[in-house]
Amino acid sequence: MRKFVLIALGALMGVGALASSSTVMDRIKKGVKAQTEAVRHALSDEKEAAAFEKKGFLTTEWCVRHDMFKDCRLETAVCGYEGCFKTWQFGDPIQESMVLYVHDDGKYYKVDLDDVPRSELDEAMNRNEVTLIGTYDAAANVIHVKEFKAPPPPKKSFFKGCL
Repeated sequence: MRKFVLIALGALMGVGALASSSTVMDRIKKGVKAQTEAVRHALSDEKEAAAFEKKGFLTTEWCVRHDMFKDCRLETAVCGYEGCFKTWQFGDPIQESMVLYVHDDGKYYKVDLDDVPRSELDEAMNRNEVTLIGTYDAAANVIHVKEFKAPPPPKKSFFKGCL
């Protein structure tokens, strides 16, 4: 995008050097100024869209609808609902519906994890304080995740179970 803008500006400046009339130069300057403002506006919109960040509990939609957060079974991440392992066979398509439940908002956001490798998602699944970074589509209520940050696993206490 930036290369295109620089090439366009260079071409307009080259045309401006050849122009002999001051009105032509004024028109070119106005055009360059308008294009520069449009590019600045587009870049600022792009930065705002990419800067979307939410923190919450990453789980499946079925678990949120049934108020099962910590007790949610991991099978729901593969086939969509509890008990589905009885009918789901290996090789069947994955029917996940991942969401981020935000406690402060009291609602959940659907999550598109196409840009995140599935192997990395284990550390964030059914965990609180997961931060998703990406873009947000308000019309579909979907966060398109580019990266995520999972909290560290809880430390084991020496005295846990001894008392």
